[in-house]
Amino acid sequence: MLENLDPVLLARIQFAFTVSFHIIFPAFTIGLASWLAVLEWRWLRTGNQVYADVYQMWVKIFAVTFGMGVVSGVVLSFQFGTNWSILSDAGGNILGPLLGYEVITAFFLEASFLGVMLAGWNRVGRRLHFTATVLVALGTLISAFWILSANSWMHTPGGFRVGENGLIYPTNWLEIIFNPSFPYRFVHMVVAAYLTTAFTVAGIGAFYLWRGRHIPHARVMLGMAMIMAIFVAPMQLLFGDMHGLNTLEHQPAKVSAMEGLWETTTGAPLLLFGWPDQEAEDTRYAVEIPKLSSLILTHDFNGEVKGLKAWPADERPPAAMVFWTFRIMVGLGLMMIATGLMAIILYLRNRLFDTRLFQYWCMALTPAGFIAVLAGWFVTEVGRQPWVVQGLLRTEDAISPVVGTSVALSLAAFVVVYVFVFGAGSYYILHLINKGPENGEDAYGGHVAAEKGGRDV
Repeated sequence: MLENLDPVLLARIQFAFTVSFHIIFPAFTIGLASWLAVLEWRWLRTGNQVYADVYQMWVKIFAVTFGMGVVSGVVLSFQFGTNWSILSDAGGNILGPLLGYEVITAFFLEASFLGVMLAGWNRVGRRLHFTATVLVALGTLISAFWILSANSWMHTPGGFRVGENGLIYPTNWLEIIFNPSFPYRFVHMVVAAYLTTAFTVAGIGAFYLWRGRHIPHARVMLGMAMIMAIFVAPMQLLFGDMHGLNTLEHQPAKVSAMEGLWETTTGAPLLLFGWPDQEAEDTRYAVEIPKLSSLILTHDFNGEVKGLKAWPADERPPAAMVFWTFRIMVGLGLMMIATGLMAIILYLRNRLFDTRLFQYWCMALTPAGFIAVLAGWFVTEVGRQPWVVQGLLRTEDAISPVVGTSVALSLAAFVVVYVFVFGAGSYYILHLINKGPENGEDAYGGHVAAEKGGRDV
C-alpha cells in the first residue's frame, strides 16, 4: 500500500505544511518589529513609561516568535535538496544567490543587533538601543525583500536564459530581482504583515480592556492598532487590486480560477459564491453580480475576461481551492476595513475603549491577519499550478527521485515534531500574554505614572 503513494503529491503537501507553518511567524515579526520601533520612539519622545512597559512585554513575544520563524525557515531550505532537487538543479543559479543575499544582508544585520534589542535595555544608551530596534525591523523588511523576489521570480521569471543542458542561467540581475510581479507582491505582503500585527495587538488590548486589566497599556495597544486599521486596511484593498491586475497580465489562468470563470466572457459577472467543478468545467450554485468582474479586472463593464477553458486541462490550477481561499482573504480584508470604520465612529463618540461589543469584535479578529495571509499564499501558490517556475518547469518534473514512502514518513515526523516544539513556544507566548505588561520603572532613572499612558496614545 505504501509503495503506491504519490511522491509528488506528498512532497507538495509536506512543503505546503512547512511553508504555511513558517509564514505565520515572519508575517507577525515583520510588523511587530516595526511596531516595537514606534513604541520605543514614542517612549523617547514623551517619556511615558506605559510605552516602555508595552515594549518590554511585546519584545519577549517577538523573541520567541522570531526564533520559531528562523527554525521553521531552516527546514524549508533542506527540502529544496531532499524533495525538490530537480528544481534546485535547474533554478539554483538564480534562486541560490537570491536566498544567499538574504543571509548576507538581513540575517547578518538581525544577528548583529538582535542581542542589543533583547538584552540591552538597561545596558546600553537609549539612542543605541533604539537604533538596534530600528535595524532589526529593517532586517525583517530586507529579508522579506529577498524571499519575495525569489518567489516572485518563480511566478514571473525574467532576466534569464535556458542553456542546452536545461539549466536556467541569469542574464540580467535587475530583471531577475525586480521581476514583473515582485513590486506588487512585496508591498502587498509587507502591508499584510503590518495588519496581522495590528489585529493581533488589537485583540490582546481588547482582551485586557474586557477583563479590566492593564487599562493604560491596553488603551495604547488598541489605539495604535486602530490607527493601522483606519489608514492601512483600505490601502491594502488598493494594493490588492493593483496586484490582481498584474496577475491578470502575467498569470491570467490564476485569475480565472480566482473568479471561478470557465468560459471566456465579455461583461463577465462577479461570482460571490459557488463551487467550481473541475471535471464538469462549471461553477455550480453560483451567486453572481452581473458584469462586475469585467469592471474590476478591465475597468470596463463589457471587458473580456478569459475563462479556464482557454487553457488545456493540464495547465489549469485547482479552481475550487483558489476560488475559496481568495474569498476568505478578501472577506477578512473587508472585515478589517469595517473595523477601522467602527473605530472612527466610536472614537468620535468617546467610546473606543469602553464598548464591550467592539471589544468582542476585536478579540474575534485576533487571528484574522494570520488566516488572511495563509489564504493569500494558497491563492498565489496553488494558483500557479501546474508550474513550479511559470512556463519553464512543471511541478511534477521538479521532484527529486524519491519514493512516496520516504516522503510520507518525513511528513509524519514533521507533524509530530512541529506539534511538540512549536506547541511549547505557542504555550509560552500565551503565558506572556496572560501575564501582561508590568508597571515598570524607567531603567534610565526616570519614572512616569503608568496612568498617564491611557490618555497619551
